Amino acid sequence: MKTKQINLAVILLAASMLSLLVVQSYQLYSTYNQKEKELDSKISSFQNKIAFKHEKAEDYRRYMKIINKDFSLQYQDVLKSEFQSLTSSKESVSVSDTTIVNNGKREKYLVIRGQAYDSLTGLSTEQKVLAKNYKEIQDVFNNAPSMIKGSDSSSLSLQLNQQAVQQIFKKAKYINEMMLEAFKDNVLKSPQQRIDVVFLDSIISFEIKKERLPKGFTFSVFNSNGDAIQFENPTNRYQINGSKKGQKKARLFPENPVSESLFLEISFPNHKRFLIKEMRLAIVGAVLVVCIVLAALVFMVKTIVEQKKLSEIKAGLVSNMTHEFKTPISTIALACQALKDPDILDEKHLPFIDPYLSMIEQENKRLEALVENILQNSILERKDLIWDGGPVKLVELASIVVRNAKFRVDSEKYDIQFTSSNSEIIVYAQESHLRSLMANLLENAIKYSPEPAKISLEIKQNTNSVVLLFSDRGIGIKKEYLNKIFDKLYRVPTGDVHDVKGFGLGLNYVKKVCDGYGWGIKVDSTYGKGTTFEITINT
Repeated sequence: MKTKQINLAVILLAASMLSLLVVQSYQLYSTYNQKEKELDSKISSFQNKIAFKHEKAEDYRRYMKIINKDFSLQYQDVLKSEFQSLTSSKESVSVSDTTIVNNGKREKYLVIRGQAYDSLTGLSTEQKVLAKNYKEIQDVFNNAPSMIKGSDSSSLSLQLNQQAVQQIFKKAKYINEMMLEAFKDNVLKSPQQRIDVVFLDSIISFEIKKERLPKGFTFSVFNSNGDAIQFENPTNRYQINGSKKGQKKARLFPENPVSESLFLEISFPNHKRFLIKEMRLAIVGAVLVVCIVLAALVFMVKTIVEQKKLSEIKAGLVSNMTHEFKTPISTIALACQALKDPDILDEKHLPFIDPYLSMIEQENKRLEALVENILQNSILERKDLIWDGGPVKLVELASIVVRNAKFRVDSEKYDIQFTSSNSEIIVYAQESHLRSLMANLLENAIKYSPEPAKISLEIKQNTNSVVLLFSDRGIGIKKEYLNKIFDKLYRVPTGDVHDVKGFGLGLNYVKKVCDGYGWGIKVDSTYGKGTTFEITINT
């Protein structure tokens, strides 16, 4: 992998990590804001609840104080006097007519109803007596002298109503006096007299245990101008430092529209710690995800760097080995030439040694070509080459390459043809790269074409490009292997038969040269019929 590619990969990995951190931070921030809004809403509701309970508790304390003070003395005396003067009003007698059927005969009767009621105990009693004449009624009255006597039921009811009205007026007078006392207690007192700050603190402390709120709190009471009320003996939780910006307050005594408006504000100094504690699962999850991704990215970067180092070491080793191979190859070539010299070797022994010398020379050339291919691939991998070059006479260079290919094969077994639509075609490239490209493709066609083989190189000049066509009638390539033939060290599988020698570097080198110059390369092959490589050079 090239340095630029590694740097790009590291930048992309760092960008992805940074993006993940931004996304996770934003999610946590949004969650925190949502939790904070929910907490503010709970605090506002809790303040209103405290204001309501505090008002009810103060009302209860105030009225109980009045009742405990007045009920046992004044009201009891009033009731005693009322019951002493209204003894007869607690007893009533009424007379009414009725008809009773006795043995099929309708008879008229008088119904005398007597009622008694005790307002203190709430007990009541009722008695009924049936009489046929007024004499029997007189007997009833004579036997009950404590009752109000008379046969006129309307006068009895009128007397009773007058006495009840007197009692109601007396009770209403007492209630009015009690309400006036409560009104004075509310309106005319100062905020310090109206509010027991210790009692208010105890209400908040008791109620907060039932809520899902931070346990540590402070509170303040403000007037309508926003000034904190000062108390002589406040609790440790009462604050007069001023209102928290943006926090809502609850109106104390919300059902009393007459008195001066006072407002309650409850604050929680540790609310941030409380919110973070509420978010602990989300925070742990986000940190865990970031740590896992970070570990994976570090591992990937480390692996990429190690692979790059390994690739550089391998490329350096191959380059050094190929350079070292060139020295003995050159020495072998010189030795073969020296042995063929008549001055060194006797002519009578030359016919016997010459075939072996030719074999050594041929294999030495093939070894030299293989070493050169390995060296070229190593150079392409090891350096970021500048793909420039001067003008190259393409037809002339192709003629030399074709001639050298013909020289290496038996002309009777291999028919190599070269044609060009124009004899003067100029392309811009490094001549060594272009020469090796054409040589590799011709060499590949020779290796995979059974004898007798027919191979052709055709050059076509178009308006804006030059096309090189390398065709053969060899064994061809199956479709499933076409997308892999340019991979390094890849060779089309032939089973256990290894009749074609090579390392799988030639086509990989051709692809690298085409990619380096931006040339197009296509391959068209039919298995069993042959293969055509098409290279398009933009001019």
